[in-house]
Amino acid sequence: MTTLESVLQNLTPTKVIDTTIDYAQYIPLDLSISNQELANKKPQTATDFENYIENLLAPTKAKVAFGGYLEERNIYKRSENFNNSTTPERNIHIGLDLWIKAGTPVLAVLDGTVHSFKNNTSLGDYGPTIILKHTIENHIFYTLYGHLSLESIVNLKVGAVFQKEQILGTLGKPNVNGDYAPHLHFQIIKNIGDNFGDYPGVCSKIDLDYYTNNCPNPNLVLKIT
Repeated sequence: MTTLESVLQNLTPTKVIDTTIDYAQYIPLDLSISNQELANKKPQTATDFENYIENLLAPTKAKVAFGGYLEERNIYKRSENFNNSTTPERNIHIGLDLWIKAGTPVLAVLDGTVHSFKNNTSLGDYGPTIILKHTIENHIFYTLYGHLSLESIVNLKVGAVFQKEQILGTLGKPNVNGDYAPHLHFQIIKNIGDNFGDYPGVCSKIDLDYYTNNCPNPNLVLKIT
C-alpha cells in the first residue's frame, strides 16, 4: 500500500491559515538551540517573543514566520510539562508553527470531521485545541490545531464536518494559548491512541524515532517550500 507520506506529497498544496496570504509573504523562523541571535536577545515573555518575531518580519514586510519541525528548542525549559525531574526532557518540536497575529483565521487543511477538542490550560501547553480526523486512500490520520482562541471551541461538536480550507477557528492571545506569542501549532498524527483533544507536540530525544514516524512533516500537506 502507498504510504501516507506519499499520498500527502501528491496532494495539491493547501493552506492552514488565512488564504489571502500568499506563501511569498512567509519567511522561515529558526527557534533552535543553535540560533545565537535568539540566545542573545533572550525574550522572556510572550510580548517579548511577539516583538522578536515582528522585528524579523518587518524588513521584508512578511506576514508569517514558519518552521520548527523536528527542531530542538530551549523555549520549553520554563514549563514542568516539558522539563521535570521524573521524565526525560522534551525539547524536540514535532509539528510546524506559523507565527502571526491573534485572530487570524485557522483553516481545516483537508476535508475531515472533528475527532476531539479541549482547552489544555497548563503553562506552555496548547490552550484551545482541535483535532480533525481524515480518510484518504484508506489511510486514517489526524491533524491537530493548537493555540486557538476560546471562541474556536465554543459550540463545537465531535463529528462536525469541515471542508478543506473552511475556517475552523482563530488564533488565540497569550492569555489563553499557553502563554506564547500568537501562532498555530499544526501537526499530522497517524496513530492517535486514546488521546482526546490533546497529543504531544514536543518529544524527548529517546522517543524521537517513534514520533518522527507517527507525525510526518506537516509541510507535506502545506508545501510552503
